[in-house]
Amino acid sequence: MLDVDRLLTQLTLEEKSGLLSGSDFWHTAPVERLGIPAIMCSDGPHGLRVQLEAADHVGLAESVPATCFPTASALASSWNPDLVHEVGRALGREAKKWGVSVLLGPGVNIKRSPLCGRNFEYFSEDPFLSGEMGAAMVNGIQSEGVGASVKHFAANNQESDRLRVSAEIDERTLREIYLPAFERVVTAADPWTVMCAYNKVNGVHASEHHWLLSDVLREEWNWNGVVVSDWGAVHDRAAALEAGLDWEMPPDLPGSPRAIVDAVNDGTLDEATVDRSVRRVLSLVMNSIDQTDDSATFDEEVHHLLARRAAAESIVLLKNEKGTLPLGAGTVGVIGEFARTPRFQGAGSSQVNPTAVDIPLDELRNHLGQERVRFAPGYALSDETDEARLVADAVELARAVDTVVCFVGLPGSFESEGFDRTHLEIPGNQAALLDAIADVNTDVVVVLVNGSVVRISDWIDSVPAVVECWLGGQASGGAISDVLTGAVNPSGRLAETLPVRLEDNSAFLNFPGDSGRVRYGEGVFVGYRAHDQLRQDVTFPFGHGLSYTTFELSDLEVELTGSVQEDDLTAEVAVWVTNTGSVPGSEVIQVYVGDDESSVARPPRELKAFAKAHLDPGARRRVKLDLGQRAFSFWSETLERWAVEAGEFTISVGHSSRDLPLTETVHVDAPSLEPPLSGWSTLHEWRADSLGTRLLDKAVPDTSLLKDEGMIQVIGTMPMATLAAFPGLGLHHELLEELIQSWSKTRGLPPGVEPQPTG
Repeated sequence: MLDVDRLLTQLTLEEKSGLLSGSDFWHTAPVERLGIPAIMCSDGPHGLRVQLEAADHVGLAESVPATCFPTASALASSWNPDLVHEVGRALGREAKKWGVSVLLGPGVNIKRSPLCGRNFEYFSEDPFLSGEMGAAMVNGIQSEGVGASVKHFAANNQESDRLRVSAEIDERTLREIYLPAFERVVTAADPWTVMCAYNKVNGVHASEHHWLLSDVLREEWNWNGVVVSDWGAVHDRAAALEAGLDWEMPPDLPGSPRAIVDAVNDGTLDEATVDRSVRRVLSLVMNSIDQTDDSATFDEEVHHLLARRAAAESIVLLKNEKGTLPLGAGTVGVIGEFARTPRFQGAGSSQVNPTAVDIPLDELRNHLGQERVRFAPGYALSDETDEARLVADAVELARAVDTVVCFVGLPGSFESEGFDRTHLEIPGNQAALLDAIADVNTDVVVVLVNGSVVRISDWIDSVPAVVECWLGGQASGGAISDVLTGAVNPSGRLAETLPVRLEDNSAFLNFPGDSGRVRYGEGVFVGYRAHDQLRQDVTFPFGHGLSYTTFELSDLEVELTGSVQEDDLTAEVAVWVTNTGSVPGSEVIQVYVGDDESSVARPPRELKAFAKAHLDPGARRRVKLDLGQRAFSFWSETLERWAVEAGEFTISVGHSSRDLPLTETVHVDAPSLEPPLSGWSTLHEWRADSLGTRLLDKAVPDTSLLKDEGMIQVIGTMPMATLAAFPGLGLHHELLEELIQSWSKTRGLPPGVEPQPTG
C-alpha cells in the first residue's frame, strides 16, 4: 500500500507536476524511483473501449473485445435503477479483467435539445431521472473495485463548437436543471473521479471554473475525489489547477508539468495547491492498486444475456392499435436494411468492439420459424435517395404477407460525438419506404433504431404499431425479437419527449448559439417542463410507454411529516397498482410535484419520484415513494439557497407527465421568503405586506397619490426611495427611513438593506 503522506514529502516539485498529467493517452504518470505505478483509464459509458497497444492520436482505434451494452438513452428508458446497477457491475468486471482502474462514464448531461449529437450517451431531459440512473451506474461500476468518472461537468449540452462555446446560464437554471444529476451521483455514489466539460460556463472554461470545481463540487457537495479533464479541455494548466482540476488528460508534455513548476517558482501558484491535487491523485492510484486483481475474468455469454435483457427492458412500445403486437400467426415480412445490418451503438469515443452481435432478422426467424419470415432490404444505408428497385421489392413483399415489421432509424452519419444534428427526420429513403408499405398493408409494425429522438408525427397515424428500440447494444437483435413475439412484455418508458416538430423544442431559438455563446434563454423550461407549460401537443409525452397488459392506479394517499423550518419536510406517497390484464408485466409509477402558486416561474409539474413494479395478472400491490424537501423546493436567486414557499402543492401520480389519473393537494407551511422591506422595495411590495400597508396609510395623508388605486397601478413598480424624491406624494426620505425602522422593529428583524442597482 502506498503511504501518501510519506510520498508527498519525497516527491520533487517536478515529479508532483508530472503526476498531475498523464504519461500517455490512457495512463497516469508513474514515479518509478518511489514505486508509484501508472494506472489505466478507458472509455466506457456503455462498453469498455480499451486500447492495449499504443493509442492512435485521438484514441479511437480498435479496442479489445468487450460487451456492448445499451446506450444511456436506452437504459434510461428502462426506468430501472437496479438494472442499470447490474449493467454497471458488469462493466466493472470487464474493466478489472483488462486492468482498467477508471471507467470514463457515465454521462449525465441533460438533453436540452434533441439535436445534440451526443444525446445517445446521456440519460434524459429530466435531472431527477438522470441522477437516479447515473448514481445506479456509478455504484454498480465501483462495487467491483473500479472507479467511475461522471461527466461532463457541466452544461455540456451540444457538440457544436464544444471546446470554445460559452453556455450562458443563470444560476437558478444551473441549480435546478443542469447540476442536480451530478449532485445526486456525487452525494449518493461518491465517484472516484468527475470529468470536467470542454465548454465554458458563463465565460469561464469548465476546466478553470473555481465555482464549479471547488465551491459547488467540493465544498457544497462535500466531495474529495479527482477532477479529471475531458481529453484536451485544459488551456491554462496553472489556472485549472488553482480552480480545482487535478489530472489533465491526455498529457501536454512537457508543457503542462513545466507550467506548474514555473507558476510555483514565480509565486503565482502556491505549492500547497499542487500538494492538494497530488494527494488526490495518489489516493486514486492507491485505491486502484489495492483493488487490482490479475486473475479477474468475466463470462462473455452471461454478459451478453444481460445486455439482451437490458435492451428488452429499455424498448418502449409507443403505439399498439388492433393488438398488432405481439406478433400472432401468419406470415411476417421483415423490411429494412437495419434488420440485416443492425445499428446498435453510437459513434465516437464510446464505440465498442463487441464480443458478439445479434442480427434482428436471424433472431426473428429463430423465434417464428424460417418459413414464416421473408425479408427485403427496402433501402440502402449508404444512400438517402429513393432506390426504386429496393422499394418495389419491399412493396411486393408487403402485399404478400400478413404483417410487416419495418426497421427504420438513423445511420451513424446522422448522430455522433463531434457534431450536432440539423433536423429530427429519418432519412428520406426510409420515410418514402414507410409510406409505400403503409399503402399496401394495414398491419405494419415500425421498429425505430436511433440514439436520439426522431420526428414520427408525419407517419405515426398510418401504422398501427411502433416500438422505440434506441441503440440497444450488441444483443438488441434478440431483445427486439423477444418483445415483438411476446417472449418479453415491453416495460420501457420514454425518458425524453417525442415532439410533434423540432420548432416545439424550447431551446430552438437558442441552439447552438453564435459568436462563441449559447444562451439558455428557456431557463428551467426544458423538455416536458416547457411542453406542459406551453400546453403544446406532443407526439408522445415524457414517461409514456405501453404494455401487453393494462394497469390501474388507485387509492392515492399522501402523508406529510417534518417541517420546512426544521429542513426535514418529507412526504410519503402511497398508491395501489393492479395488473388488470391477462399477462405478467411491469408498470412504472411516476410521481410529479407542482407548486400551485409560486412567486417565481415554475413548470406545472416535475418528476420527483418513480418506482417500477412487476405484477402477475390480477395482482395488486401497495407502492410507497418518499419525497424529500427538495421535491418542493426551487433555487432562490434572491436568497441564494434552496427555498420552499408556503402554500398548496399538487402531487400527481400516473403513467406519464400527461397521464396522471391520481392527484392530491397538500398544504405546506413555510417561513416567509419575502426580503425585509427597504427603500428599494416597490410600492406594490409595501402594499402587499400587511404591516407595510398599515404603516404607510398612517404616515401619508388620505389625499396622497400613494393611496389612489389608479395611480398605484402606474407607479406601483417604482422603489419607495424613488417615490420619496417626488414632490406632492406626502413621502420624503426621512419619513421613509422612519417607516423602515418601524417595520423592522415590529417584525423583530434588522432594518432592510437597500441593494444598489447595477448596470
